[in-house]
Amino acid sequence: MAHPQDIIIRPIITEKSNRLTTEGKYVFEVKRDANKIEIAKAVEALFNVTVTDVNTMTVRGKLKRQGRFEGRTPTWKKAVVTLKAGDRIPLFEGA
Repeated sequence: MAHPQDIIIRPIITEKSNRLTTEGKYVFEVKRDANKIEIAKAVEALFNVTVTDVNTMTVRGKLKRQGRFEGRTPTWKKAVVTLKAGDRIPLFEGA
């Protein structure tokens, strides 16, 4: 298994993800080849919490243009991690 910091790239802090924190769900950008088991173990190791469920989705890159040149933003993977009742990740509290 890879190091936990290699699997969890960054937290996703948006209005929707802030609303999900009240339900005990936290959203992270994760490595594209990471599976649900690796994501759960990485979150448990990094934040000392108990993970009950992991939902993942692949976010496709968008087409971007600048004048006549066009390209794509990178495709990335998002994970919605549900924690055991009572567990919290303080990283999201101040956002």
